[in-house]
Amino acid sequence: MSVTPTGHQDADTTSGVGVLIPRLTGLTRDDFAHLVWARSARLTEGASDFSDLFSAAAVDELVSRRGLRTPFLRVAKDGATLPESAFTAPAGVGATIGDQLDDTKLWRAFADGATLVLQALHRTWEPVADLVAGLGTELGHPVQANAYVTPPQNRGFDAHYDVHDVFVLQVEGTKRWTVHEPVLPAPLRDQPWTDHRAAVAEAARGPARLDAVLRPGDVLYLPRGWLHSARARGEVSVHLTLGVHPWTRHALAEQLTRAALAALRDDPGMRDSLPLGTDATGAETERVRERLLAAVAAADPAPSFHRAHRGQGRPAALGPLAQLAALRALGPTSPVRLRDALAPRLEGARLSTRVGWLDFPETELPRVARLLAGRVDTAGDLGVELAERLLRAGVLVPADR
Repeated sequence: MSVTPTGHQDADTTSGVGVLIPRLTGLTRDDFAHLVWARSARLTEGASDFSDLFSAAAVDELVSRRGLRTPFLRVAKDGATLPESAFTAPAGVGATIGDQLDDTKLWRAFADGATLVLQALHRTWEPVADLVAGLGTELGHPVQANAYVTPPQNRGFDAHYDVHDVFVLQVEGTKRWTVHEPVLPAPLRDQPWTDHRAAVAEAARGPARLDAVLRPGDVLYLPRGWLHSARARGEVSVHLTLGVHPWTRHALAEQLTRAALAALRDDPGMRDSLPLGTDATGAETERVRERLLAAVAAADPAPSFHRAHRGQGRPAALGPLAQLAALRALGPTSPVRLRDALAPRLEGARLSTRVGWLDFPETELPRVARLLAGRVDTAGDLGVELAERLLRAGVLVPADR
């Protein structure tokens, strides 16, 4: 495995397709997939200006004016997470819920060296939400975002590994990152670093695989399992961490096994009780093994896999008032488009999406297929009645001309 510092390479951003991986890595999607993805850490120096995504001013707005509640924020100091009571309080008349962020408490903790972790930023900050939705589409794996805000000369967490891949985008300030190779390559979600605390601590004392200072515009990619720790330098550091939760062969095996077991429920012989005195060895075990292997061979995990895949993400934001206005003004020339990040899948006469499923008569299926292919521009292209139905379902949204 290699760790590769690179310079920035300009990406083609004119096509609107597949531009985020080049922006973050300086590589095409194919090169990233074949050379880097899940294989090696990669530092891309000067990848991009990220001021359009996030900033110190955005941090101040989120913690002081948006009424955020836990768990949208964590606070850490010296490798430990502070209790919620250290940074939350009721917000006065009309907002007495006790787990709202208290900006005065946060300021005192921050001034005392604590790191602020704005969690699930893809739910609270629109530019990051758009980035996460687009990157998830390009990667084909679910993505989420946190922001880490660290005061000068402080660190947030001890050396550890994540059970998901990460892209670290340095937004403001500088931060020194120390990276070591995995003690457990490609850990699953139920294999956290705390299960290997001693091995992680020992590995972190050894020679680093990468020791680098990230500056604004730099991007560090770490596959899951790679050990890392970071410390801010002479100024406040703000960075975004994009967490990629990859689907694994193990996850696919789980879906395949579930599909096989569901099929075996319909087999009367498999529902039979075992003979008295059976100890799960010998002929009965072999009989069950043979039937299970046959069921696995015949199973189709695709439906359950796609349901699980859809459930890991969210569709693009939908404004109820704008949607109602579009519905009331709907006519043949009304511009419409498929809502982003729906993960749509047309199977037979059923369209499954992240917002539910719809069945269609055979006469409408060609128009639905054209919509999914991006070949519909107006409600007239689709048929006004069908467009109205899809607008009401939250599958179709008004489009800008």
